Amino acid sequence: MEFLVLGPLEVRGSGGPPGVAGRLRRALLGVLLARAGQVVPADVLVDALWGERADERAGQRLHLQVHRLRGFLDGPERLSRVENGYRLRVDEGELDAERFESLVARAVGLVEREPARAVETLRAALALWRGAPFADSDVPELCAWADRLAERRLVAWETLYRAELACGAGAELVDGLEELARAHPLRERLTELLVTALHRAGRRDEALAAYRRARRCLADELGLEPGAELREVVARVRSGAAPPDRLAAASPEPAPNQLPADIGGFVGRGAELAELDARVSAPVPVLITAVAGTAGVGKTALAVRWAHRARERFPDGQLYVDLRGYGPDQPRAPEDVLAGFLRALGMAGSAIPHELDERAARFRTLVDGRRMLLLLDNAADVAQVRPLLPGSPSCVTLVTSRDTLTGLVVREGARRVALDRFSAVEARELLRSLLGEERLATEPAAAVDALVERCARLPLALRIAAELVRSHRGPGGVAALAGSLAGRRGALDLLDVDDPQTAVRAVFSWSYQRLAPDEALVFRMVGAHPGPDLEEHAVAALAGLERRAARRALDALVRGHLVERSPSGRYGLHDLLHAYATELDGPADERMAALGRLSDYYLSTASAAMDVLVPQETFRRPPAPDWPGEAPRFDSPESARDWLDAERANLLALARISGPRRTLDLAETLWRYLFLGGFPDEALHLYTRELSAARALGDPLAEARARNNLGKTMDQLGLDGEAALDHLRAALAAYERAGLPEWQSAVRNNLGVAHGRRGELDAAVAEFEASLALVSPDGPWPLRRAPMVNVSRCLKEMGRPDEALGILARVLELCREHEDLIHIPNALTGLADLSLLTGREAEARAHAVDGLALAREHGFRAVEVDCLRVLGVVARSADQPAEAVRRHEEALAVARSIGSRHTLLEALDELAASQAAAGDLARALATRREALDVATEAGHRAGAAAAHAALAALHARRGETEAARAHGRDAVGGHEALGQRTEADEVRSALADLAGREGLGERAFAGRVGRSEGRPFPTVRRG
Repeated sequence: MEFLVLGPLEVRGSGGPPGVAGRLRRALLGVLLARAGQVVPADVLVDALWGERADERAGQRLHLQVHRLRGFLDGPERLSRVENGYRLRVDEGELDAERFESLVARAVGLVEREPARAVETLRAALALWRGAPFADSDVPELCAWADRLAERRLVAWETLYRAELACGAGAELVDGLEELARAHPLRERLTELLVTALHRAGRRDEALAAYRRARRCLADELGLEPGAELREVVARVRSGAAPPDRLAAASPEPAPNQLPADIGGFVGRGAELAELDARVSAPVPVLITAVAGTAGVGKTALAVRWAHRARERFPDGQLYVDLRGYGPDQPRAPEDVLAGFLRALGMAGSAIPHELDERAARFRTLVDGRRMLLLLDNAADVAQVRPLLPGSPSCVTLVTSRDTLTGLVVREGARRVALDRFSAVEARELLRSLLGEERLATEPAAAVDALVERCARLPLALRIAAELVRSHRGPGGVAALAGSLAGRRGALDLLDVDDPQTAVRAVFSWSYQRLAPDEALVFRMVGAHPGPDLEEHAVAALAGLERRAARRALDALVRGHLVERSPSGRYGLHDLLHAYATELDGPADERMAALGRLSDYYLSTASAAMDVLVPQETFRRPPAPDWPGEAPRFDSPESARDWLDAERANLLALARISGPRRTLDLAETLWRYLFLGGFPDEALHLYTRELSAARALGDPLAEARARNNLGKTMDQLGLDGEAALDHLRAALAAYERAGLPEWQSAVRNNLGVAHGRRGELDAAVAEFEASLALVSPDGPWPLRRAPMVNVSRCLKEMGRPDEALGILARVLELCREHEDLIHIPNALTGLADLSLLTGREAEARAHAVDGLALAREHGFRAVEVDCLRVLGVVARSADQPAEAVRRHEEALAVARSIGSRHTLLEALDELAASQAAAGDLARALATRREALDVATEAGHRAGAAAAHAALAALHARRGETEAARAHGRDAVGGHEALGQRTEADEVRSALADLAGREGLGERAFAGRVGRSEGRPFPTVRRG
């Protein structure tokens, strides 16, 4: 597929017309191409499409435009929903702008040594242009991209003419150069080239006239004289000297220089700096050094100071990243860090590989042989660092971390610098550098010594103390601060100099006393928050303030280093600050009232998010509390899910501290989100609390809802199958006693799922049919959708594909009729499975591709696993084992993150089959053994029997006859216990071939290895 932007926007190879119709679609595609391979936030796209005209429905309209654009591409998986944005996959060579840039970069390197090849390459690059990019667009980002492309095109023309001149051309270049020089009179390089061409053509007067014209323009427009290069060329013309054979080469691209600013007021650490110098100067230099120490000890300051001192050793550049291993944000993923490094090294965004291993390999290739420094700051652990390490002995890596990074020392040969607290001399020197010699001379020496010791000689605490002293007018600042610290000995143990944490809290305490009332209130409230971080609305709810007032207080706290703000706009406290904030006392009942407001805010907003995310199921959710304050507004399912993702930990933390009734409301509000998102572990904890809350209230219907939730989650996780069934049966009995048919329908569907996962298909179908019978055709659509999908999957496994196909086709039609987009991928993956069963691989792939894009967009992670599984089977059937293994490894990674043993078992089953098809029998054996362990732990007898049969097949293929017999006997026993006679007879027949006929050991079970249609249990999804 080709994306063409060097002229009117076109897409070729999609099967449709190349031109992109519609202003909105062109703008959307253009912005995605401008950031090819990167996640483009939804709000950026909304702004590009509608600007100030965007309204509350802009998010929904964006979703519609994305849907339409997918149909224009060669596959919907090209445009995927990622976090709170979209990413367009553009493979290497597919974007003409990228090909143009690559050709120009190659030609620039050829001009001096092979000008003829440079000419050929540049003409090929310029031939890609068909007109002006985005000529009809008013989108600022596209206009800026068009300007950059036009600038690169001009550079290409300049380089082409320079190469032509180097090849001996002259008169034949004049017309083209003159046209360019008149169009761009301020570009001295074009005038220099034109004067040289005219001089070679013997047109001296015209050459001087061109120079005078350019000089006047420079003077009039910029007030400048021409540069030295142009003046030198004109001097040769005036003197009659021959024109030069070659022109000076253009300046190369600058090396990356990403080091942060050097640390002001840096003192001490002479021994550590000398040690770092010695390591890189040694005959065999140390390539990796880890600077380790406690929080606030100055690791980053040391690393940055040394990097600036040593930068001359690394002329090819310095790369820097804050890995955020310890702080309010999530640690930086290695693949994201590598993407930034690759861009800094000149790689176009669309050329950056997607996989971590590929990015790491490309990075090692680009830095090979270069003398570069990598500063990896604030690393969480070894796993975060390893993919970022260069492989070249010319590169030096410096890592800072609170962790000792032992694995890096043992395996990669890193050396460690252990950074301790300052000595008393160094601490006083730091204060002197921060406060100034004159200011410190006015303070009593004893007060200075006391402050140093009460800050535990920790650089962080000393810097904060110096800032507080600087803000104190008049003499005595150090003494006053030291005295204040001494005065708080009782409550906070401020003078325990052996514990640097208490010393730092003492400094924060002194700062807290200076806060305005609203600022102090907000600081206490952030400390009272039960979760890991929070945003402005939650702060306002806790403090009982308007959002604007809360924001002003937060801004003041951030400036005072009492609250940290992440780039995403969320707020949190450093561990030490949080410990201090939780010890602060406000007015009586302040914290209890704050948590009550926070609970109302979170539950009200979560309910509003669920109304947008799954509007078909409002009938299942409890009424939301009235919330009079400000709250986020959700204009699309994506925005609702993004909020729920960001607040999930906080909502679950709230359940831990809430009363019984609020716990019930939270559980019933969030259950669908937790299921769709694949968070069964979190759900299990929440529903366990829900059951305790229901029993505490003595509410039998609430207990029935909790047991229904708990039973289906335990079944999903594969935990204690009989206990899961007991919970579901007890819930059903309670709803039968209460005469609530719709709730009975929901529980019977979950019972059917539980039976289906155990291979008890007849019992499963009976439950699904009973579930459907309890709901009228006009009843809630979700109560009909779920058992319809699930019964179709059971019918497929029972050898009744035509019936299953008819049901799924109806489900798909009804999903569209009810605008239930979030469950369309569930139907599509069922259709894909049926297509596989009937040998229609192309249809299976099409359904799976569509389903995968929608599942990822709507966060339906279990269906994402199914779609990846089908795509892997299709690849395996097409004799593409490497692609099959890749798809099934993707599926397994998602399955592991979900936590469902049944989903995990499916993923392991197919991965093992693909590994065997690829000839990697050792890995296939390991995968099958894990599958057997998972099936056994989950009580999945059909899965265990199938795993034994597959293990027998693999051992037979490896000639390991005894192991094959042992697993084969276990498989026969398992299948017979389940009444699966066909499967038992098949394994028994293979065992007979093995008996006494060792020569058949490698092929007796061959028909069972890598067989795509042999999945031993159905995929059933609770709707």
